[in-house]
Amino acid sequence: QLQLVESGGGLVEPGGSLRLSCAASGFTLAYYAVGWFRQAPGKDREGVSCISSRSGITYYADSGKGRFTISRDTAKNTVYLQMNSLKPEDTAVYYCAADLLFGSCTERDFSSWGQGTQVTVSS
Repeated sequence: QLQLVESGGGLVEPGGSLRLSCAASGFTLAYYAVGWFRQAPGKDREGVSCISSRSGITYYADSGKGRFTISRDTAKNTVYLQMNSLKPEDTAVYYCAADLLFGSCTERDFSSWGQGTQVTVSS
């Protein structure tokens, strides 16, 4: 059974940093494309950043370019999202997702999802 578990969310002040983790069990995450998505209250879920499996091609939404970094630790079967210079508008539930194929960094192209972790940016 494929399972993804997110962690690392929390409350942080504007300008602060968080590192989100997406740990996989039941499968080898290195063989999968992985995406980070977020959903703010009253808004649709949106793609934040994605990474392909073999080539490691990365994608960042404009909202996170220059501030967010996605990376893999294959030994730990984990994908991370380092978020710096956080803004109040980054407040959302953050989800990781995985799929064997990497079509696009959109919700419809990912089949396995974690339960999410809350990120709140506020002073």
